[in-house]
Amino acid sequence: MAARSSATRLLQRRLGSAVVRTDPESLYAASFDSLKLPFQPEAVIFPRTKADVGRVLTLANACGMPVTIRGRGTSLTGSAAPRHGGWVIDLLAFHRVKIDAMAGIAEVEAGATIAEIQAKAEAKGWFYPPDPSSKQYCTIGGNVACNAGGMHGGKYGVTRDFVLALKGFLPTGEWVEWGTPTRKFAAGFNLRDLWIGSEGMLGIVTDATLRLIPQPAVRWTLLASYRTEADAIRAVERLLRRRVRPAIFEFLDRYSVQCAESATGETVFAGQPGRPVLLLELAGSAAEVREEKAILLQWAQDTALAYRAAKTRAEAERLWAVRRKCSGAMFAMGDSKLNEDVVLPMRSYQKFIKFIDRLRRSSRLAIPCFGHVGDGNIHVNIMYQGGDRVQRAAAEKAVAELMTGVVAMGGAISGEHGIGLAKSPFLRVQHSPAQIKAMLAVKRALDPKGILNPGKMFEVFPVWKHKRLKISLPWDHK
Repeated sequence: MAARSSATRLLQRRLGSAVVRTDPESLYAASFDSLKLPFQPEAVIFPRTKADVGRVLTLANACGMPVTIRGRGTSLTGSAAPRHGGWVIDLLAFHRVKIDAMAGIAEVEAGATIAEIQAKAEAKGWFYPPDPSSKQYCTIGGNVACNAGGMHGGKYGVTRDFVLALKGFLPTGEWVEWGTPTRKFAAGFNLRDLWIGSEGMLGIVTDATLRLIPQPAVRWTLLASYRTEADAIRAVERLLRRRVRPAIFEFLDRYSVQCAESATGETVFAGQPGRPVLLLELAGSAAEVREEKAILLQWAQDTALAYRAAKTRAEAERLWAVRRKCSGAMFAMGDSKLNEDVVLPMRSYQKFIKFIDRLRRSSRLAIPCFGHVGDGNIHVNIMYQGGDRVQRAAAEKAVAELMTGVVAMGGAISGEHGIGLAKSPFLRVQHSPAQIKAMLAVKRALDPKGILNPGKMFEVFPVWKHKRLKISLPWDHK
């Protein structure tokens, strides 16, 4: 601790106490992310220039100081929390967004929010599709770090599909540029994609060049209800076989719908409380939407118990209420939640629905599920009472069974949240020893001192055994 204090004082002398802060308020604010598990850092650094970031890393390597990168702190896995203390670098001051309207490219800095990028792109007639639910707050740096997705993933893809180039620092403090602001690049190893999804462990992103697509001319929304989850999934499979790819294609099981109905005091469809639903949005040219709209209306008539289409954007917003309200309302089922963002191959949807039913019965816990059936990314919410020892044990057992079952079905333990601390116990369920060894070799090659975001991903951390902060963050689902 004395060595860390000495290194922090040296950094303050080099950069100034306004840049390197050690006051209690700054340390507390940087001690946790949306996982709400706090770890006290030695200092929080608010760099004035990007060169300051390199200076911090150079000194950190010299003295073996852990460094964690932070944007807004919306990570649900603990990937932005300083697990081993040290220094936290806050990049929110770097938030420039520049749109090249001719090329359809956005040049952005790491602290720019997704909402800012989308708004400035839309003003020039362009569209940036990745849209996490926290997009009003989360930053592109964090989105690159965890390869964030969102509801548009099924049709358009995730963050990785829109990154053309990255700039930033290696863990050693050396400046690097991966790629160029062009749509083609085949000059050397593709280390750009190695950084995407590396959760701030292989380098620090300060700038990104993003590919944009033309802004859709028309949007159209449909909500449909079904007798059972199995019926809803059969309807999904029937539509996908028609090669229709909605811009958004959401599934909510009956338990998620019940939560939303409880929160709003209204049933989604009159006389049909607690029915699973599918929520779809088409987006594209007028001709494209017109053609697919006819297909969807016939599909809904053939498969759904009831359906409702929005005639205006205001009506569409009302249809979206069921999706927006369900997550926060789940805490009526338990004061603690293990929120897992698993991914399934489409061929395994029906098998997964049966698996979750068995898991509910065996665990005796509420497990509402919702998510993006356009790309197989399902959010499984294991609800329990944190003060109940029996329920805590049941939740721990249930999440382990969930991860093992998903991988056995050919799926992945995370689709957009990443590993961080929360999913570290299950990394070896997903990956073989040889795969883990290869990842660790890359880590050692780029970060020989092991200073960047240590204690994550590869070190097992059972989050359910640790007490979380009882606080409300602006992006929490209300």
